[in-house]
Amino acid sequence: QVQLVESGGGLVQAGASLRLSCASSGRTFSSHAMGWFRQAPGKEREFVAIISRHGVNTNYADSVKNRFTISRDNAKNTVYLQMNSLKPEDTALYYCAESTYYIAKPPSMDYWGKGTLVTVSS
Repeated sequence: QVQLVESGGGLVQAGASLRLSCASSGRTFSSHAMGWFRQAPGKEREFVAIISRHGVNTNYADSVKNRFTISRDNAKNTVYLQMNSLKPEDTALYYCAESTYYIAKPPSMDYWGKGTLVTVSS
């Protein structure tokens, strides 16, 4: 059974940085694309970033482009989201997700973690 466990969330001030991690287990990590999504209070879940199975291809939501970087370490079965220049509007529950295929703006993913909370104060 696939398990995705996020970590690294917290409370920071605007302009700060955070790095989220997501550890995957249960199937061959390097065979699947990985993504990050987020859900702010009162809003729908939205796409943040995705990375292909070997890290060659990435894509980002316009709202985070040039501030966030997705990366992965297949030896550690872990995907990361480096978040710089955080803004109050980045406050959300951040979810890690896994997909069989890389799609630049995926409509859905196969497996989801439970999320890690990021709060950015002004």
